[in-house]
Amino acid sequence: MTTIQTLKHPPSSTGRANPPWLRWLPLGAVAGPVLFTAGWVILGAVSPGYTVAGTWISPYSAVTQPISGLGLGVTGPYMNSVFILSGVLLLAGVIGVVLALPPGGRRVTRIASSILLALSPVGLVIIGLFTLDSPAMHLLGAMLILATPVISFLITGLHMRGLTGWHRFGHGLLVAAPLTLVLFVLYTGSFDQSAVAAGRGVAGLPQRLLFVDILTWFAAMGWLAYGRTPSSMQASRKH
Repeated sequence: MTTIQTLKHPPSSTGRANPPWLRWLPLGAVAGPVLFTAGWVILGAVSPGYTVAGTWISPYSAVTQPISGLGLGVTGPYMNSVFILSGVLLLAGVIGVVLALPPGGRRVTRIASSILLALSPVGLVIIGLFTLDSPAMHLLGAMLILATPVISFLITGLHMRGLTGWHRFGHGLLVAAPLTLVLFVLYTGSFDQSAVAAGRGVAGLPQRLLFVDILTWFAAMGWLAYGRTPSSMQASRKH
């Protein structure tokens, strides 16, 4: 009976059996990005516009308007809920990824990458709690989700490239870091508050490209971690 139980729930690197829910935890890094993307696509299609700082901006356009604009007006309660829930799911996924990583690498890079990766989902939650009507906190959330991946992808890539089964993904993150930096610079360079208020410019497009880039890497990370959890590997061998 002991042998059967061990095969069903293989021990972790610490020698303790992994609980069944641990297998599914990394999928939060997939579910969060999917929910967030579906949210801004659907709500962006139905938004009649929004008011910020006393200015009515209409019609809402994915080309000229930031996603955060959906957090105001009639779509506000829905989009802000999406921000928060997506952030919570993504944070759970990041925890699952960290727990799924095999032992190895330098302890300092493991700890640093874990903390840095968690900053992005925290940023989504902050954006959901503080809309454009609270610019300082909203900007903090935006920087956490959009800017920190430049560093978190770099440090995580350096750590993962030395881990069994993760070295190729680690090298991929080392490419993702400068790409994310380029997209971030492109977005910040295209954003002009007066142009957004007037419904002009193209700031909405590079922002969405940046979000897609960042969240795609998180989703890929979560999916890979899901396939690397002991219970998943054991299930695949049974088939």
